[in-house]
Amino acid sequence: MSTRSEARAAAVTSDPRWPAVVAADPAADGSFFYSVVTTGVYCRPSCASRTPRPENVAFHTTVADAEAAGFRACKRCKPGQPSRAELKAELVARLCRFIEAAETAPSLEAVAERAGLSAYHVHRIFKAVTGLTPKAYAAAHRDARLRDELGRRSTVTEAIYGAGYGSGGRFYERADQVLGMTPSAYRAGGAATAIRFAVGECSLGSILVAASERGVCAILLGDDPDRLVRDLQDRFPRAELIGGDPEFERQVATVVAFVEAPGVGLDLPLDVRGTAFQQRVWQALRAIPAGERVSYAEVAERIGAPRSVRAVAQACSANALAVAIPCHRVVMRDGGLSGYRWGVERKRALLDREASA
Repeated sequence: MSTRSEARAAAVTSDPRWPAVVAADPAADGSFFYSVVTTGVYCRPSCASRTPRPENVAFHTTVADAEAAGFRACKRCKPGQPSRAELKAELVARLCRFIEAAETAPSLEAVAERAGLSAYHVHRIFKAVTGLTPKAYAAAHRDARLRDELGRRSTVTEAIYGAGYGSGGRFYERADQVLGMTPSAYRAGGAATAIRFAVGECSLGSILVAASERGVCAILLGDDPDRLVRDLQDRFPRAELIGGDPEFERQVATVVAFVEAPGVGLDLPLDVRGTAFQQRVWQALRAIPAGERVSYAEVAERIGAPRSVRAVAQACSANALAVAIPCHRVVMRDGGLSGYRWGVERKRALLDREASA
């Protein structure tokens, strides 16, 4: 191999896109295309053709870029047409609209009939794309409708039936899980909910810890204590916020101790509020041992939704329980640190601290 070819091969193999080509990774489809100079064709990352020699490969952002460079579309992976993943995503998007428009949650058989597929295949495709089964998606949508209805209807009963619950009893069985408080308290903006909180200082800056009767509901990090309190007020606009409780400040000390020395562990009851998908992601995050790092794609695999990498990242960014739900342990596929709700430098500090613990 000539020096020029060696340099070209080295440039390609060091490119973060190359591993996706070697693995024929369907998750990378649509993010880039690659061409092979010896064949004159361009492919999508998931192409099942034999892996080309890296010195013959070039990367392209779009189909138009590849064709402008003089390459023709591969007849095997058809990069100019929608990928299987895109077709599945389009189908699931239509099914989501069908579920959302239904007055009552449709059965799996009804969803399958709408898709023109078997119930088994619809169940599998829907969960792979959204991370939820059709039944769980319908329940999550109904819960979201309920939260909206509680703000608009004159009574809680009207809101329950307006959201599509067949009976009040069915809703009240899981009201605490859906709202984190009673329906009446939620309707009043948390007015009947007492939230104790305290702000402390740690090596990462200011830290706010808040708890309801159910457990710790917020651990916020930042540089401005007042801003952290305003964030808490925005989350519970009409709750009774109680500060300066000496007993509760001991819980804050427990959290601070964990931040400073992750090896001590954190054993506190949590009041975790989120969608069904977010809760699945957060549960997976809590299972990651201190000192270990996993990628967003690995988390998606662990919850049985390998195509939901972006949704996993969004769930991480929605986490309001810093360190207790360790979203800082999730990194990019190449090990790089991506965005962190409380700042990348804090994320790096937490990971370094855990690695040396």
